[in-house]
This record gives sequence, structure tokens and C-alpha cells, in this order.
Amino acid sequence: MLRTPGARTFLAPAFAARLPYAMLSLGIVLLVLDTHGSYGTAGSVAAVSAVAQAFVGPQTGRLADRYGQAAVLVPTVIVHAISVGALIALALGHAPVWTLFLAAAPAGASVPQVGAMVRSRWVAKLSAESTEAPALSAAKLNTAFAFESVTDEFTFVIGPVLAGAIATSLNPSAGLIAEAALTVVGGLAFAAQRRTAPARHPHQPGVRRVSALASPGVRLLAGAFLGVGTVFGAMQVSVTAFTESVGQPGANGTVYGIFAGGSMLAGVLYGMVAWRRAARHRLIASYALLVLGCSTLWAMPNLVALSVAGLVCGLAIAPTLITGYTLVETLVADGAKTEAFTWLTGAIGLGLAAGSTVAGRLIDGHGPSAGFLVPMAGAGLGLVALVALRHLLVAPGTPSTVIASAGERGPAPQLVGAVKG
Repeated sequence: MLRTPGARTFLAPAFAARLPYAMLSLGIVLLVLDTHGSYGTAGSVAAVSAVAQAFVGPQTGRLADRYGQAAVLVPTVIVHAISVGALIALALGHAPVWTLFLAAAPAGASVPQVGAMVRSRWVAKLSAESTEAPALSAAKLNTAFAFESVTDEFTFVIGPVLAGAIATSLNPSAGLIAEAALTVVGGLAFAAQRRTAPARHPHQPGVRRVSALASPGVRLLAGAFLGVGTVFGAMQVSVTAFTESVGQPGANGTVYGIFAGGSMLAGVLYGMVAWRRAARHRLIASYALLVLGCSTLWAMPNLVALSVAGLVCGLAIAPTLITGYTLVETLVADGAKTEAFTWLTGAIGLGLAAGSTVAGRLIDGHGPSAGFLVPMAGAGLGLVALVALRHLLVAPGTPSTVIASAGERGPAPQLVGAVKG
């Protein structure tokens, strides 16, 4: 996979540009908690940022499909840096909470959708091989999505630890300053790699452009990823509160990093397997494991136990995300793939917003352990939806024989083009 021409040139800047995504929410929580003294307020401000990212992100993904990635990335990272700077200034100035919301919204809306853009680049590069060796291309695409999920999880290992360490060792605003700087540098460096960018799909006069969200399967996957997002959001706020309650506030990034580390390990192992079982069945199995792991978090008595429980819970995250991204790629046409990937990423952000908000309120009213009930509830609802509507995860018109031969690891490119084009 890494020998694919041009692949290495966009992977390094993409990593730098994605790392801040894992730093933003925790950085906001730590800053607002220090300046305004409320977990509920801190979680709400982070939630506003995540909601804005969830709804605006897919629109930037759609624009990237239409006008090209660089044309969208450059103005996006500039707006992001300005918005984060305004949020820091308002928080340190102890401005009213509503002003923090006003700054958090554009900060979240301008988060660059680099993860979705990288996945689109993999699809574009590897689909060129599909006419000559479709089975090999499908296997490489599955591996590429596993690689990207591991990269995502690695950023969630490093990001919270980095944001927490910078904020606690320097000052609460330093974590967000680092986040904005990495976003600008990484985003511009990634945008500069134009040769590996997928082809633009400009609007054709007289042709109605259909959103990727029009696909029922995409909507179902977005709902399932919403549940995954509640796990991320609630864990960030709840782990922070738990470490504060036991007198070890500096351990919050480490505990959350262990949770993400479990996911990263599972992603590595998952990507090494040539799966034969249908992808939608694998998704349900990994999601069920996620629900089982989350159901133990609220009962953990100390940091060691919480770290172990978080590790077990994290083992289900990467397989769920890898399989979801693999499935969504088969459900939409080429001109909507970045948008489709971004809807899933945005759903995670929206779930993160809901999870951090609800967990923050529960913590303020009932203590740190109450926040851990949110991941169990959010993931549980996602599992119910997946089980009930799993038939939507097969592309309409796709023969079962094609799916079986590919192990549902990737699309049948010519078939998807005929059905969706």
C-alpha cells in the first residue's frame, strides 16, 4: 500500500494536520474549566464547537469534491486560527459564556476535514489499479482504511496527552495555541500536495447534484458513528473529572490515551486480516463489543481499573470505524466520496458534542462516575439502529455474488459507477 506512487508525500503533512483534531475539544475543556470553573460550561463550549464541525464539515467536504481540496483547505485553516485565538482571548478575559459560544462555533466549523480528504486520495489512487487487479485493489483499500483508522487513533493517543501536558505545565491556553499552530502548518503543507489530490467533480449544468446523505445506508452509518462520538465526548469530560476527583489532574491525558491506544492496537491487528465475513456483520460484532466495554466504565473504583476498562473499551473502536468507512465508500458515487467520509466524521463530532454536554451536566449534579453512563447509552442506541436496519448497508442493485467475492472489503468500482453514476 505504501508503495503506491505519491502516497508518502501526503501522509506526513496529513498526520500533522489531523493531530489538532484530537486536541481541540480537550483544550477547550481545560481552558474553560480553568477560567469559568464549571464542567458543564466547559463541556457545553466544547459541544458547540463539535456541533459546528459536524454540520459544516460535510459542506466543506462537498466543496472539496467540487472545487478541489487545496481551494477549501487554505481559507479554512486561516479562519480556524483566527477563531481559536478569539476563543482564547475571551476565555482568559472571563467574558460571558455566550461569547465563548460565538467563538467556539467558527472554531469548530473551520476544522479542516483532512481525514476524509486523505481517504478520498487513497480511493483515487487505488481505484486506478481496479481495472487490472480488482481483488488486489479492494484488499489494498481495506488496508488503507485500516491504516487511516490507526492514524486517527494514534492522534487520539498523542493529541490529548499533548494538549493536557502543555495546558497543565505551561498555562491553560497553551494547548489551544499549539492546536491552532499545528492546524495552520499541517493544513497548508497538505494542501500543497496537489499532485496526489483526487480529480475535481465540478457541477454540470442541468444535472442535479445529490448529497451523499441521500443514501439510507450513509444515514444509518452516520447514526452509528454518532453513538461512537458520544463515547469520545463523554470519555474526555468524565476522565478529566475522575482524575480531578482522585487528586491526579495531570493523568487525564494518559488515561484517555490508553483508551485510544487500545483502539490503535485493534486497528493494527484488524488491518492485517483478510476478512471473509460480510462487512456489515463485522460492524455489528465490533459495535456490540463496544457497548459491552462501555457498560463497565461507570463502576470503576480507581484510575488503574478505569485505565484497564478504557483499554478494553477502546479495542472495539478502530474495527468499528474501519468497517464503517469501508462500507460507506461502496454506497456513493465518486463525486461524493469526500462528502460521505465527512458525514461520518461529522457524526462523530456531533456525538462528541452530545456526549460531552450530557456527561458534564451529570458530573456537575451526580459526580464523576455518572458521566460514564453516557457512553453506554449512546453506543447502545447505535447498536439497536444497526441491528434493526442492517439491510441498508448493501448498495442498491449490488449482487450478493459480487459482495461475497470481494469480502465486502471494497467497492466493485464499475458496478458502483453504473448504479450510482
